[in-house]
Amino acid sequence: VQLRASGGGLVQDGGSLRLSCAASGIIVSINGMGWYRQAPGKQRELDATITSGGIPNYADSVKGRFTISRDNAKRTVNLQMNSLKPEDAAVYYCYMNVQTYRYDGGYYATLDYWGQGTQVTVSS
Repeated sequence: VQLRASGGGLVQDGGSLRLSCAASGIIVSINGMGWYRQAPGKQRELDATITSGGIPNYADSVKGRFTISRDNAKRTVNLQMNSLKPEDAAVYYCYMNVQTYRYDGGYYATLDYWGQGTQVTVSS
């Protein structure tokens, strides 16, 4: 299973960006999905998650500005980021909890997968 994130870039203070993440590979089902960020010198922290049933959860710092969504048929998770601030600048990572089938062992496994990260820069 691989996750590929896209949509990062440079935006001005108050601007918007939309991040997308698509999963590929042997996927039986996808449970939770989410977006995390990691700024230089800081730990990775949660921005938003969404359950398999579509229930979102947001960090207080992004409530009202960010919206997470998922498309189960396309195996994607998106993050619409509005009213961006300089402190939102970070590398953003998508996450999925995926049930996959391991042909090498002949069993199902539920594992966490991460995308490669996409850079978001906000200029003041």
